[in-house]
Amino acid sequence: MTQHLHTPLLVHRTADFRGVAAAVLRDASALSGLMLSAAGAAGLSTAEPPLVRTLPRDGVAAVLLLDIGHVTVHTVPAQQLLFLDLLLPHGRDPQKAVDVFARRLGVAEARPGRLDRG
Repeated sequence: MTQHLHTPLLVHRTADFRGVAAAVLRDASALSGLMLSAAGAAGLSTAEPPLVRTLPRDGVAAVLLLDIGHVTVHTVPAQQLLFLDLLLPHGRDPQKAVDVFARRLGVAEARPGRLDRG
């Protein structure tokens, strides 16, 4: 089996934030603004605002579509959890977006995950 070395098209980065105030996790407007700030910090441009939905069993789900990739957020207020999913073009720094969430949520650490795609 031959391995081909190449630069991946996309970087898939996840972060789980624990200990976030439930009120913040229910605030669809604040989360929408946070997604836009995080995308801007990572050097991403967006054509439309995030699509944000308040979930029937509490929490929020949101997606911000990018030219190539996305930023998604799911919250579970009862567990004080926010799940962040970033699919970004290679060469952009997903850590900058994660750092924006960490600062604004008042969380010192996020459990990270990373996968090169394409």
